[in-house]
Amino acid sequence: MAETPRSLVLNLFGDYLRYAGREVKLGELTELMVAFGMEPATIRVSMSRLKKEGWFTTRREGRETVYTLSEHMLDVLIHGRARIFRRREEPWTGRWTMVIYQVPESERAVREQLRKQLAWTGFGQLSPSTWLAPHDLSRDAKELASQFESARVDVLWCGSDDAEAARDLAARCWDLESLGRDYRSFLGTYAHLDNERGNASKDGRQALVERTRIIDDFRRFPFRDPELPQELQPENWPGPAAFSLFKRVHEQLGPQANAYVESVIGRPIPVVPETNM
Repeated sequence: MAETPRSLVLNLFGDYLRYAGREVKLGELTELMVAFGMEPATIRVSMSRLKKEGWFTTRREGRETVYTLSEHMLDVLIHGRARIFRRREEPWTGRWTMVIYQVPESERAVREQLRKQLAWTGFGQLSPSTWLAPHDLSRDAKELASQFESARVDVLWCGSDDAEAARDLAARCWDLESLGRDYRSFLGTYAHLDNERGNASKDGRQALVERTRIIDDFRRFPFRDPELPQELQPENWPGPAAFSLFKRVHEQLGPQANAYVESVIGRPIPVVPETNM
C-alpha cells in the first residue's frame, strides 16, 4: 500500500524523529520523503496543513522552517507505538470486559469517535451499543469514558465459562475471516525481507523505505485484531506469526535505516529499548 504524506510523516516521527529532539527542518524532511516518491511541493502543502491541524509548531532558522512535534501528537505516537509493538498473550480467563454506552442522537460525531477509540483499544462490536474485549480492559475503558462527557458509559467485567460460546461471540464481534486473510497476505508479502544478513548489508535509503512500508502496513491491524487468547483463536490463526515477522524485519532493518536518517538530519538518533518504544 502506497504511503500518504500524512501516514509517512507519522511513521518518520514515530520511528526516528521524535527520538532526535521531536523536530526537523523542512529541507531534511523533504529529502527523507522524496525517497518514497513524494514531490517537494506536495510535502510543503501537507506540512502546512498538518501545522494548521495542530500536529506541529514552527520556527525559522535562517532560511529554513523547523517543524516541532506538538505535545498532543507526541502522546498519540507514544500510545500508538505501544499498541503496535506489544501484543497481549494472556491465557483465557473466561471473562470479558463489556462496554455499554448511550449517546444522544444529536451527538453523532461523539458516537463515531467513541467507536473508533473502542476499536483501537481492543474492543469489538457485539451490537450497536455493546462492545466486548477478551481481556481485562476495564481501566482503559473507564479512562476512555472520561473523555466523552456527553456519553453514558457502563463498564462490566462478565463471565463466559463455555469456550465454544466464547468463540462464537468472538466471531460475531470481529471479522476474523477477513482479518485472517489479510494476515496471510501480509506474511506472503514480507516473508522475503526476513533476512538478517541481507538486511544488515542494505543501502540505508532502501532500508528506510522497506522498514517504513512494513510498519505502515502492519499498524492497521491493531484496529481490527482483538489479540484473542489462544483458546479462542480460529485454527491455524496467523496473527502471532505476522506479528513475529513484523518485529524481526523491523529490528533487522533498524541500524541501516537509522544511519541513513542520521546522515540526513545531521544528528544521532538515540537507541531506545524496545520496552520504551
